[in-house]
Amino acid sequence: MRLLTHNMLSSNIKGVTNGFPLALEVTKLVTKPVDFNPDFLKNMLLKVEWKALVEASRAMGYAELPEQTEPSMVESEEFLRKFHHALLELHLEEGSLVCPQTGRKFPVCKGIPNMLLHEDEV
Repeated sequence: MRLLTHNMLSSNIKGVTNGFPLALEVTKLVTKPVDFNPDFLKNMLLKVEWKALVEASRAMGYAELPEQTEPSMVESEEFLRKFHHALLELHLEEGSLVCPQTGRKFPVCKGIPNMLLHEDEV
């Protein structure tokens, strides 16, 4: 699972009001090369929740992203390459996504998050 996907997921357990961002528990991490596309990254920068991306990338052992962004950063290829690596090349292969409010763990197996709820959580 890419951090791009992680940035869009939240816990939908009944009664949960604070289901984002999901914490990461990493058992297995892989890096998969992806073609660099600066235009895509510039557009995505406006759409991702930056703080959640920084926290998730650090949970995966990647601490190269700055705490905050500025509009001028999109002109820096060095910044865009770091953003690209965190967003698209780091993959959570095995582990869990953890609801910040309830602590409920959603397993990630072979890179696929299982966000199905139990009957009593719907």
